[in-house]
Amino acid sequence: MTSDLPDPSRRSDMRVSHAERDAVVERLREAAGEGRLDLDELESRVGLALTAKTYGDLEALTADLPPPPPPRSEPPLVLKGGLNGASRTGRWRVPEHITADGGLGGVKIDFTRADCPLSEVRVEAHGQAAGVTIVVPDGWMVETGGFDPAIGGLKDKTDHDPLPGTPLIRLTGNGGSAGVVVRHPNRWERRKLERNPPNTSLG
Repeated sequence: MTSDLPDPSRRSDMRVSHAERDAVVERLREAAGEGRLDLDELESRVGLALTAKTYGDLEALTADLPPPPPPRSEPPLVLKGGLNGASRTGRWRVPEHITADGGLGGVKIDFTRADCPLSEVRVEAHGQAAGVTIVVPDGWMVETGGFDPAIGGLKDKTDHDPLPGTPLIRLTGNGGSAGVVVRHPNRWERRKLERNPPNTSLG
């Protein structure tokens, strides 16, 4: 007896999501703006994209279009404690890679109000003489297997039960003489967050 279900090994037969339909619609609109499609073609293909059921349906609509350029990766964020210290707090956009050198003044990285669309962020922290403190929201996971505690050590005070859809912070580097602390917001920071809840939309 043969099955009417599609072959799961064939991507073209697999069902698509609303987000994937919307992404193709956006690509078609970009192609029209570039002069690759006229308005009639755009209208026809958008209609087909919105009713597409499988990857094969969507792929046929963009098969004659060049692939979009790869997204530009943001430069790494470099924080150096120096003599006076350095911090990144408040509302800011998180890049894929962050380097923090504690120096003599220390470094604090606070992710609680940050805009982080990434699934994974690499943080390279070097405690040096004054240390590095990293504050992450509840539910974020911090992976510390690649970190060298050195003399100063590592204090990981975060929960290890991540919430679905939250970023992973992959920590590397070394503790130096002052160490690195990873934690969730303290009582004072939580009070500030309650008075002014985070709004991560940076536009």
